[in-house]
Amino acid sequence: MSNTSPAADGIDAVIIERTLDAPAATVWKMWTEAEHFRAWYGPTGATIPTADMDVRVGGQRLVSMCMQTPNGEMTMWFTGEYVEVSPTTRLVYTESMADETGRVLSAAESGLPPDHPATTEIVVDLEDLGDRTRMVVTHRGVPADSGGAMGWQMALDKLTAYLDAR
Repeated sequence: MSNTSPAADGIDAVIIERTLDAPAATVWKMWTEAEHFRAWYGPTGATIPTADMDVRVGGQRLVSMCMQTPNGEMTMWFTGEYVEVSPTTRLVYTESMADETGRVLSAAESGLPPDHPATTEIVVDLEDLGDRTRMVVTHRGVPADSGGAMGWQMALDKLTAYLDAR
């Protein structure tokens, strides 16, 4: 199940729910251990060369994503801070477009619409169902009609395939 809708406070949000064939502790590792995160994150065709993740409240993250475009390879950088870290149940972090040093870019510098927020928030809720996990990913601040919603669907398809291959 998935949808894109405004959050209760009127802010756009992508909300995706999946039930994964893996225990919550394993799904948690997919989000918090760089080697696993790099293996599945991003839309189809994207690679994640950099995933520096200090997964603790106040810890910073810096992630690069490379994709082929009609104009050649494009690299995007994302930075943020971990806001809530509750092992195997909840992960909350901020995300902003950045340069390779982690400097947050403005919407104009990022090529985003002027009203796009400089910082968005990702919430990952995990519910342990034994050998399975109910996962709800909410990306607040991403417009429902943006490419971000499709990117999340593709990334979570890659996560499912990565878990199935393990």
